[in-house]
Amino acid sequence: MKSKNIKTLGFTLVELMIVVVIIGVLASIAYPAYVENTQTTRRSSAQAELMEAASVLERFFTENNTYVGSALSFTQSPRTGTAAYNLTLASAAATFTVTATPTGGQSSDTCGTLTYNQAGAKTATGTGTCWR
Repeated sequence: MKSKNIKTLGFTLVELMIVVVIIGVLASIAYPAYVENTQTTRRSSAQAELMEAASVLERFFTENNTYVGSALSFTQSPRTGTAAYNLTLASAAATFTVTATPTGGQSSDTCGTLTYNQAGAKTATGTGTCWR
């Protein structure tokens, strides 16, 4: 009787484990980079929102010669969807301060809050030079 040569198809457990390890290494590199990029994008958006709010406040001051009575037309960044930053306003007769405070998923960002005032001075809390 002739013996048939049976060819096995498929993957061995070792080959499968090598693929799993490679995917794990790639994911451990890609995910932190994705999170950092997302936080940077949200931070840039909040900074743009602060500049827009300051522009509206300056226009209010030009018309009324005071910041008293002014208000923000939006209180979060981004304006729609889940808030990454809460925007607050503190104003007096000749001064204002607009602050972006991280919230939600952005709370883990080490950059902290950004404050902008009528003189154009930016003050950041947190570590590093995240706010430009």
